Amino acid sequence: MSGRAKAFWWLVVITGFTLIGSVLAVWRPTLGELPLLALYMLAAIATSSLKVRLPGILSTVSTNYVFVIAGLLDLHLASGLLIATAGVLGQTFYKCEKKPQLQHFIFNVANISMAVAAANYFFAHRMLESIDRFGVISIVSASLAYFAVNTVNLSGIISLTTGTTLRSVWMESFLWTSPQYIVGGVVATAFRMLVAYMGWAGMLFTFPVIYLLYRSYTVYLDRVVDQQKHIGEMAQLHLRTIEALALAIDAKDDTTSAHLRRVQVYASELARELGVSPVEMQAIEAAALLHDIGKLAVPEYIISKPGRLTPDEFDKMKIHPIVGAEILERVNFPYPVVPIVRAHHEKYDGTGYPDGLKGEEIPIGARILSAVDCLDALASDRQYRTAIPLDKAIEMIVAESGKSYDPRVVKILESRYRDLERKARTESADAGKVSSHVKVERGGCPAAGFATEDGHDAGINNLRMSISDARREFQMLVEITNDLGSSLSLDDTLALLAIRLGKAIPHNSVVVWIRKDDRLIPRYVNGKSFTLFSSLAIPIGQGLSGWVAENRQPIVNGNPAVESGYLNDPSKVTSLRSAIAVPLVCREQVVGVLTLYHLQAEAFNSDHRRILQNISGNVALVVDNALRLEQVQQAARTDELTGLLNSRSLFEHLAREVNDCARENRSVGVILMDLDGFKKANDEHGHLAGNRVLKNVAEGLRKCCRPTDVVARLGGDEFVMVVTDPGDGLPELMGRIAAAGYAAGAEIEYKTPIAISAGAAVYPDDASEAERLLECADERMYEEKRRRKASSSPGQLIVFPKGRATLPAPALKAHGT
Repeated sequence: MSGRAKAFWWLVVITGFTLIGSVLAVWRPTLGELPLLALYMLAAIATSSLKVRLPGILSTVSTNYVFVIAGLLDLHLASGLLIATAGVLGQTFYKCEKKPQLQHFIFNVANISMAVAAANYFFAHRMLESIDRFGVISIVSASLAYFAVNTVNLSGIISLTTGTTLRSVWMESFLWTSPQYIVGGVVATAFRMLVAYMGWAGMLFTFPVIYLLYRSYTVYLDRVVDQQKHIGEMAQLHLRTIEALALAIDAKDDTTSAHLRRVQVYASELARELGVSPVEMQAIEAAALLHDIGKLAVPEYIISKPGRLTPDEFDKMKIHPIVGAEILERVNFPYPVVPIVRAHHEKYDGTGYPDGLKGEEIPIGARILSAVDCLDALASDRQYRTAIPLDKAIEMIVAESGKSYDPRVVKILESRYRDLERKARTESADAGKVSSHVKVERGGCPAAGFATEDGHDAGINNLRMSISDARREFQMLVEITNDLGSSLSLDDTLALLAIRLGKAIPHNSVVVWIRKDDRLIPRYVNGKSFTLFSSLAIPIGQGLSGWVAENRQPIVNGNPAVESGYLNDPSKVTSLRSAIAVPLVCREQVVGVLTLYHLQAEAFNSDHRRILQNISGNVALVVDNALRLEQVQQAARTDELTGLLNSRSLFEHLAREVNDCARENRSVGVILMDLDGFKKANDEHGHLAGNRVLKNVAEGLRKCCRPTDVVARLGGDEFVMVVTDPGDGLPELMGRIAAAGYAAGAEIEYKTPIAISAGAAVYPDDASEAERLLECADERMYEEKRRRKASSSPGQLIVFPKGRATLPAPALKAHGT
């Protein structure tokens, strides 16, 4: 017993035995009373075996109460005390299931003595005698007084011993027995009358009535016990179901293993200290296990994120108290679990979520749960940090007393956290585990075959949909991550990304913009307004995507019209009405922007933004690596000084062209060129000036040819142009080449003039092999050089393929040479 229970025991014992001593001290029995007293005492002892055990507590109700009341009516208080003591003696030691302790017997004697005295008061003072000739009111009042004193004292000692409230013990275990005492008082009156008129024989008629009274209560209580047993079994089944569900929640997040069980231990002990009702205690124990069930609707990558959450991720996390409450509403608990689960992230000062409750507005269970949940989370390892020492964690909780947490809860937690931690460790060590990492070898495939793509059941309710969406979102992110690393080709990777995004985020067009200097260039375009987006080059800071690139911030439901609006071209319009864009940042540099467009206004939401932001890092890394690879490949194919194809790339391209021409029955031309006077001018002006000439020549040659033609630097001051389907355009092209050489030298203001000598060959007229075409063009170029050296006249010639005309130098002047 606790200290308070011991004090109450002594109070009842001292009061009861003082009463017995004071009454017996003045009792002077007569010889005529003693036989009747002995009869009543024997009857009380005999009927002690007719006792009924009260369900739920270690207490019984006996029918010997009838003879206690009869003794009071026939004799006086002293006789009633002796009869009651004899009845307690028989009830305690006769046919007892458990060996009684002396302290129990002493308390029962003192308690029954107080009850007899209370009943005697109403017999001795018939205040309503004028209207109660037959004493019915006195008998009923005395019976109720006996019942009240007896059961209240018993409820008090049980309450102080078990930690439950006196009211709950009295209401649940004793109140329903009150009719028995009223009936017993009536039977006692009848018994007295029978004895008065029939003598001892009247007792024979009384015993069957008492037995029937006993049997009726026995049958009734047997049914009550069976019903309570069934209720208990269902409650245990209910509790085991809750624990299994809690284990499923624990299995979703491996890092919180045994967290729920530990929180339950802490919360239950704190609730007991705060004196909550049994119903609230049951609710707290269930809520401690189920408070995180709403996390089933939160994507796993957010729950297991090894770092701080973004605002969008935290918004998604904050729905779990609401979802948890919605799930548990369907369970229809017999105690208030749902309000606790919904409010377990509310703060005492009103700054919590989801409803902003404060102070006493927050259910006591939620106030307890929020404090112990935070303490255990601080003292446990998490993905984003290691465990904090328990003493340090409790200091952090105490610092939030009155702000985040109820000061009463914090005070008890601070005084008992070490004891509670030891108990939590002991009980959580036996927490169940789920075999989540086993592999089943048997089973080839499901009866319906393997799925080819994810399905979607449009008929499920919103709650189930939110949970399945979270799973699907996580799976989609995994698939995108795998796709991004599956190919070295940037274009192929972006195409796969667009396909995956189409399943997760509805859209009508997608563009991946790549940053090139101060502009965004469309690298991948698919969907509506393809031609428009493919033709744009958006300056950084302008348009929707340009703003995202400059500010490094996502934008949701922007206006797609602003992408082309800066061009001030009314002809370039789009039917798209909303856009969502996220920057692609890698190594602290914006490498591009991922933008989705939709025909409907306000088509995107924060969930879509969160998905894009979660994949943007991987997409940016892939884009950056692919661009770097392309730069390396481009460097390997091009001449470093001029940016033209190098000799290796030239030979590969020319070989492909010849093969294609042979297969498609078409022609290709090759023009081989070098610079006349370049060596002398280079010696006069230096190599830096010579490099400038080579760059100018390269740029001039690019401008001379068509987009389908290719210009390459063969080496030194030699250049080659591969012309697809030259037809009759070679003479005009050669004229432009000569003009480009003269302009390159004039820009530098060389003392020695620069000119281009060139020779051309055409497949298949001059050669059928790529190498032979180059040789033929080379021979004609040197033939022209020899002619120039042999003649000092201005009529220098550029040599063309056999059978083609030549242009004299004066004719070239007409083209600007």
